[in-house]
Amino acid sequence: MKKLILLVLILGLKTASAQFWEVFIYDPPYAPFFHHTDVLAPRDELDLTHQSRTTVYQTDFAPRYACRAAYYSMSGSQLIKDPAYVGALQRDLKRLGYYCGPIDGFFSDDVRASIATLQKNYSQQVTGTLTVPVRRVLHLP
Repeated sequence: MKKLILLVLILGLKTASAQFWEVFIYDPPYAPFFHHTDVLAPRDELDLTHQSRTTVYQTDFAPRYACRAAYYSMSGSQLIKDPAYVGALQRDLKRLGYYCGPIDGFFSDDVRASIATLQKNYSQQVTGTLTVPVRRVLHLP
């Protein structure tokens, strides 16, 4: 049991020290040991890779409600007036391949057409409006 605890402690210290060296001391010759070697991965000014998306849209800064539960009580006609929610809707439609336009927070005819296509593909009633089943397919509140 003591050997197991010692082994876990050593592995934990090794991981912590690797994270310390990666964050605080950056030396390019040791980069393959601490960084991924994927040439297509997005990188910052220190050549560190990042897994998050690199595109920032204007709707990312739009005001939102503090909790997700506030959106559940709102109807679709109220939600399409909220630029932050429409931006999230456009982002998720684009992620699934239904929308190809800009993510600008406006509920346009392109968004309406992409919702209609999504409704057709998921065997829903095709209305082109934001309904609860569409919100469930896109995992939106």
